[in-house]
Amino acid sequence: MGTFPAVPDLPPVRPTTVPSPPRRGKATLAVSCNKGGVGKTTVATNLAIYLRALREDLPVAVVSLDDQRTVDRMFALRPPQPGEGNLKHGWAERSLDRVLQLGQYGIHFVPSPPDVTLLKARAEDPTTLRRILERTTWEGLFVLDTKSDLESLTENAFHAADRILVPVADWASLEEAAKTFRVLERGRIPAERVRIVLTLVDRRTRVDGAEALHERLEREIARRGWPRYATALSRSPRVETLNSGTERPRSILHHARGTAVHAELRALAEEVLADLVAIGAIPGAGGLESDADRRARAADPPRPPLARVRGTRLLETFWRR
Repeated sequence: MGTFPAVPDLPPVRPTTVPSPPRRGKATLAVSCNKGGVGKTTVATNLAIYLRALREDLPVAVVSLDDQRTVDRMFALRPPQPGEGNLKHGWAERSLDRVLQLGQYGIHFVPSPPDVTLLKARAEDPTTLRRILERTTWEGLFVLDTKSDLESLTENAFHAADRILVPVADWASLEEAAKTFRVLERGRIPAERVRIVLTLVDRRTRVDGAEALHERLEREIARRGWPRYATALSRSPRVETLNSGTERPRSILHHARGTAVHAELRALAEEVLADLVAIGAIPGAGGLESDADRRARAADPPRPPLARVRGTRLLETFWRR
């Protein structure tokens, strides 16, 4: 693969209000937390795998806005080639088509840049990534794994996302989640796009020897009026080993059967799928909906609770012990 020539930047567009990002044939999830160590990348990568297994008709691509290269190590089928493109080149070309690769587990991914510092300098317009995804001809679901900050690349992810998943594992990450809502308000992005996800839950952990930590977090999230997915993800030493025990991180779906988090990730993926279908970001199972179906759905929108999505035979194979 050759090198990628630089492409002039598109003129900046700074709308006074942020349009909804739905694009027919495309949807975007962003996973973001301003605090490290809450399982953000684990959620982004493994949720992508579960979503792909549940909906074999839905292509899934992971794009990391970080330079830790976890996504590359997890999904790449071969070592990087000389002159091969990464997210930096896709950003310059204003399309990810030439840098998307098909990787492990049937997941597409964009190779991470070696350093995001220069990329951040080119991301001052927070609508850039949304326009890049719009110009990318590949269709499916993009999962954006953000850096543990609220800087320009993360803001770009917020503007592009149909849903923003914010992992919360403790009180400190809950307070950081509040900063996310403030960033959204400043950028005129509807806070309704956010869903809190409780992660690294240890049900034995008590606060002041009485109330469980996850129960206190749930109560505080409800008090603040933040929407969250019902599924909480447990802490698992086995899963931590999958991420750190070898050079290539391994998937929970394939290598952690029998753990609580294996079942919980399936439940979370079902919630996410049903949610994306309900808001019209992706079609229901069976292909793209027609214009008539879209009008009928708009006239009679789905109501909570979220319906569960039937898994494919691929997932059922791994689901059974």
